[in-house]
Amino acid sequence: MEGISYITDNHNRKTAVVIDLKTIEEHEDDVHDFIDALIAESRKNDELIDWDKAKQDLKSAGKL
Repeated sequence: MEGISYITDNHNRKTAVVIDLKTIEEHEDDVHDFIDALIAESRKNDELIDWDKAKQDLKSAGKL
C-alpha cells in the first residue's frame, strides 16, 4: 500500500513500520486491517490456551 514503509536493519530484517498520516486519514479501515495482519503474524507462534481456561483466568483476575 502506498504510504506504508518498512525500516530494516543491516540484515534487511523488518524492524519497524512507518505509516504516512495522510494514508491513515484516507484509508483508515485498510490501515487497521494492515495493523491487524501484522499483529496476527507476530503472534502466529504463540502458545494457544483453551477458551474456558482463558475465561477463568480473566475472571480470577477481575477482568471479566
